[in-house]
Amino acid sequence: MKNEPVLLKPAFKDYIWGGTRLRTEYGKDCDYDRIAESWELSAHKDGQSIVSSGEYSGKTLTEYIDACGSEILGTRGAAFEMFPILIKFIDAKDNLSIQVHPSDEYALKNEGEYGKTEVWYVLSAEPGAALYYGFNREITKDEYRRRIADNTITEVLNRVEAKAGDVFFIKPGTVHAIGSGLMICEIQQNSNTTYRVYDYDRRGADGKPRELHIDKAVDVSVLTPSDRADSSGKPQQMDGYTLRLIAKCKYFTTERIEVSDKAVLEVDRESFRSVIVTDGCAKIKMNEAELDVKKGDSVFVPAQSGSIEIDGNCGILLSYV
Repeated sequence: MKNEPVLLKPAFKDYIWGGTRLRTEYGKDCDYDRIAESWELSAHKDGQSIVSSGEYSGKTLTEYIDACGSEILGTRGAAFEMFPILIKFIDAKDNLSIQVHPSDEYALKNEGEYGKTEVWYVLSAEPGAALYYGFNREITKDEYRRRIADNTITEVLNRVEAKAGDVFFIKPGTVHAIGSGLMICEIQQNSNTTYRVYDYDRRGADGKPRELHIDKAVDVSVLTPSDRADSSGKPQQMDGYTLRLIAKCKYFTTERIEVSDKAVLEVDRESFRSVIVTDGCAKIKMNEAELDVKKGDSVFVPAQSGSIEIDGNCGILLSYV
């Protein structure tokens, strides 16, 4: 039935900085030695989610949408030329590269896809774990290039220690990097365009330094300090659960929901809902359908007029457009 929620199986990435926690703590079934990322909600050509429940089981997310029709995306979701968002778990055993993402205008002109606005929700952090978020002072393009060349770029970046529950909203042009010891859920535009600025002189699987994209990075980077003000909301006590706004922009809205008993959440005809279970377990009920879910699971809920009921004790990230 196209009006029932479905479980999704992710696409996996084994980048050199990844760890094993997505397998050992989040129950991901993957043969890779390391799992850097699991793309939990993805219709991107570089890695599609697969429906793993119901009559459409085995179809990619794109095939499922094509079979059911664009109405399952909702009026706002269907208004995007491409599926609007991509959601992933990120396990940073080692530091990620220093990088930057372009705007829609630049990316569509140069890469043929959207730019990348994203938000990080920190799931867990080892003591002292940190990330880079913009510059700590204004610099020129010449200094930017020089510091990349002489391996001193991190000296002018804003280093921020992170803890579980922290939220970082990353606008296009913000130079950034996730540091080692962080487990993050990333909600982003449906794009895989990343310009690598600096990579600690690491080698890839072929033994060669990984490619940098310095010219494009210089084109799109904002070379002044970024606003680190936390724009997420305060937790609100609801009937059986708490709700906290994580991010709201023209591309997506994400809410953090902590269910202590039962949560009844409305689903409208304007947008689908993505449910990412970050801890605990529950039963999701909608219409006549029921799904048992646990930590690490991803559920796609088609747009419609109705509600989903979440029974259990769990934390979820709910996203929609």
